[in-house]
Amino acid sequence: MNILLEDEQATLNIGAELAKRLPPKGVIFLHGPLGAGKTTLVRGFLRALGHSGSTKSPTYTIVEPYKLPERLVYHFDLYRIADPEELEYLGFRDYLEDSCLCLIEWPEKGEHFLPSADIELTLSYEGEGRRFKLKVNNAKWHESIVSIEDCV
Repeated sequence: MNILLEDEQATLNIGAELAKRLPPKGVIFLHGPLGAGKTTLVRGFLRALGHSGSTKSPTYTIVEPYKLPERLVYHFDLYRIADPEELEYLGFRDYLEDSCLCLIEWPEKGEHFLPSADIELTLSYEGEGRRFKLKVNNAKWHESIVSIEDCV
């Protein structure tokens, strides 16, 4: 799937649509350069699930947990990880044992350590907007998000 998001609101909207459609447990990779809108998409996702506080990029904390009414979401930002083995010291595997959804920015920094992604999202610059690409790696999830582009 490949969609042009014309503005920040469109990015928030696609995040909200994903939140409505995805199962409560899984791994989502978020790819894209700095400032492309990964955290904005996560903000839309979390708001749709009932989070009303701020949503900041966990660049320095590495992970931000969100205990929401219907699910537990961990938002990771691996930008500052120098070696994938650092994730072992941070207890990353413990997060995956919970019945949760893990949204992982900069997953390439954890290459060969992270589990396979159920979905991979890529945001890139395109003019004043963003190009949103979605790749489903888990066949069980395909049906729930196949028509998401109709909602943007």
